Amino acid sequence: MSEALTFEVLAEDGAARRGRLMTAHGSIETPTFMPVGTAGTVKAMTVEGVAATGAEIILGNTYHLMLRPGANVVAELGGLHEFSQWSGPILTDSGGFQVMSLAKLRKISEEGVRFNSHIDGTAMMLSPEESIKIQHKLGADITMVFDECTPFPASHEVADKSMALSLRWAERSKQAFVPRPGHGLFGIVQGSVYEDLRHRSIAGLTEIGFDGYAVGGLAVGEGQEMMFQTLDFTTPKLPIDRPRYLMGVGKPADIVGAVARGIDMFDCVMPTRSGRTGQGFTQRGVVNIRNARHQRDPRPLDESCACPTCQGYSRAYLHHLFKAGEVLGLMLLTQHNLQHYQDLMAGLRTAIAEGNLEAHIKQFHAQQARGDIPPLA
Repeated sequence: MSEALTFEVLAEDGAARRGRLMTAHGSIETPTFMPVGTAGTVKAMTVEGVAATGAEIILGNTYHLMLRPGANVVAELGGLHEFSQWSGPILTDSGGFQVMSLAKLRKISEEGVRFNSHIDGTAMMLSPEESIKIQHKLGADITMVFDECTPFPASHEVADKSMALSLRWAERSKQAFVPRPGHGLFGIVQGSVYEDLRHRSIAGLTEIGFDGYAVGGLAVGEGQEMMFQTLDFTTPKLPIDRPRYLMGVGKPADIVGAVARGIDMFDCVMPTRSGRTGQGFTQRGVVNIRNARHQRDPRPLDESCACPTCQGYSRAYLHHLFKAGEVLGLMLLTQHNLQHYQDLMAGLRTAIAEGNLEAHIKQFHAQQARGDIPPLA
């Protein structure tokens, strides 16, 4: 795998790692948060705006892009980097989760998943080989194996069967992947919340050999405590010289706890989706800008934030934009939320490098517990 991705651990603090991942389209400082650009765009943001928050890598999705505009169209237009004008690294999800959660009339077999498009009902097939082929056409720096996302809750028997199928699909994904300089393939650990299954999954994946390892099947309803318990017995078993990616997570407190447990990479729709629904993440928790208390408040959303939204607009104006149904409101709040997440990651990286992560986490929780700033009298 000398031609693939390179990953270096630069500092450690307990189980947490400060690292650097090198790809064909640039380096990524870890721990990192990847804004989700499911259909080739981070919703309500330009690529320049996304980069300005400090984001170094974004995520695209096989399922959505194969439906429209189609992988061949993207490939003909130079791949996802050229198509979207994002010049940095891109990770593409394999489509497995979306097939399970969005597609209609799906039928899982050893071959793959037959399903009907949720857009127009077209009958389609997604297999490990097809998923890898599509991701290659998209030009992903980091390709994910095709897996079955085990539902929650699931019995040990169901989770075992699902994990074993994902392992077989991982082997086929590896065989279908075409190595290129600066590009890599990540395996996905499954096994629900069962320690023995997670360990068997890791053993099988490491025997196959991947450039990075993702923890899948979490943030699906098990709750933070159970998610952390699962990470406690999963992450220590992962190879120390490869990046570790917790898929689909999450809230700031989830990310902080997972970083402390050795996770390097995250993605989640939460900052962008929340921005479109009027929720802003701040140093003192989540603010619902639609609340009447903000109607006459001239202060910024977060006084500690240097983003253009907080530097240029008041809570009163943001409140007005959302009440009036103006698109600018969701754009400004999305921009702030993405900045907040990138600032969160930068703070964690610094704390790990300086060896004071424990104190940093205590301060984070203390600030969050204080709650939002009181309204003006």
